[in-house]
Amino acid sequence: MTKFPDNFLWGGAVAAHQVEGAYDVEGKGLSVADVLTAGANGVARKITQGIEENEYYPSHEAIDFYHHYQEDIQLFKKLGLKAFRTSINWTRIFPKGIEEEPNEAGLKFYEDLFTELRKNNIEPIVTLSHFEIPYYLAEHFGGFKDKKVIDYFVRYAKTVMERYQHLVKYWLTFNEINNQADGQHPLHTWTNSGFVPQPGENKEEITIQASINELIASARAVKIGHEINPEFKIGCMMAYVPVYPYSANPEDVMAAQKVMQRRFFYNDIHVRGEIPAYALKMLERKGFHISYTPEELADLKEGTVDFISLSYYMSTAVTTLPEISGEAISETYPGAKIVRNPHVKASDWGWQIDPVGLRYVLNTLYERYNLPLFIVENGFGAYDQFSSDGKIHDDYRIAYLSAHIKEMMKAVLIDGVEVLGYTPWGVIDLVSFGTGEMEKRYGMIYVDKDNQGQGTLKREEKLSFDWYQKTIAENGANIFKEK
Repeated sequence: MTKFPDNFLWGGAVAAHQVEGAYDVEGKGLSVADVLTAGANGVARKITQGIEENEYYPSHEAIDFYHHYQEDIQLFKKLGLKAFRTSINWTRIFPKGIEEEPNEAGLKFYEDLFTELRKNNIEPIVTLSHFEIPYYLAEHFGGFKDKKVIDYFVRYAKTVMERYQHLVKYWLTFNEINNQADGQHPLHTWTNSGFVPQPGENKEEITIQASINELIASARAVKIGHEINPEFKIGCMMAYVPVYPYSANPEDVMAAQKVMQRRFFYNDIHVRGEIPAYALKMLERKGFHISYTPEELADLKEGTVDFISLSYYMSTAVTTLPEISGEAISETYPGAKIVRNPHVKASDWGWQIDPVGLRYVLNTLYERYNLPLFIVENGFGAYDQFSSDGKIHDDYRIAYLSAHIKEMMKAVLIDGVEVLGYTPWGVIDLVSFGTGEMEKRYGMIYVDKDNQGQGTLKREEKLSFDWYQKTIAENGANIFKEK
């Protein structure tokens, strides 16, 4: 067998704040993404206090999908997409997050969007919270540091699940919830949980508390969703960057296992419904006081997910060898450092390209949890240039995606892993989350806009569009024919 099952969901993925624009229309409130300025390759984005003059916020217009979604969906149909992953921007529904009644204009927009997708035989895959927590909740409650925000999220989730119960089957709760476990960048706690650690706070302790609160909120949403429509398939969403031992030194192997537990922590709770023993021991060892009640523990047990979705872009390595320099993470394992893997290449942004790592991740997750998997992000950010014939010949993107799809196929056809679908990231050019750039392009559809926000927003097909169209039409059978 050299192709996927006929019901395999080939698709594409975006997030509301990276494509929609229209950040202040029809009653929408500010989200945590709306106060992120533009950065650049090697230049961090800033989190501002509200909207400041003389700052450029790329999410405010993005690619104006809000007003262009009908024509974009026709391009998705031409491409052959069977699924389209996007998010509902929480602040279109509850502008501050605390309102008793939802914003009908926001509800209507997504109803129209999902109806249009369905009309074109494209399955919506919908994320409830993709870095779009209401700014008001971040400013006034510290986001998910405060347990009150659990109830606000659950009310939002219940509202949209009831409204779209006949339009949306596949739901994801929190996007890349485990990114904040690394604790390396304030963007991760800001966009995942709605807070920036303050001087004097124990960043690790409050991140764990906020994470537990989010996991409780997720579990309650899963339980309510299944009550609304038992046919719903509700999953979690994890960022998976596998961390390999740099060497066969047993200390490196042990360090890799302990680093990966930081990511498995979230999945273990989403899937098993309980806080794992290694985490409880870590909390005890560090003297952390994390608040949760018996009722909340019961919520975790009753709200486990139906499948695991994941993003996969790269891998990295860890070592304890003193002669190798790297980013110290000795609090995770004595002497441990994150280092570059010398056996793989890297992109212009330093992301290590490792297609085999995707097969490794799929096998690891399936063996650990025995649940269906869904690859909802995988892609290659690059500087795209028009050639003399007026087209973008993005062979590098085709090579990246083809190599990863091939490893995904091995996981399915050789290893027996159950994979529901594959929705590469940024099927259409969008604002990069990490840098705020437009010119870090992922799409198979080009959008005429630059890093300064200038451009016509005209959409054009890249060479990768034709290639992916063929891949979908042949259900992946072409991949193993490629040289």
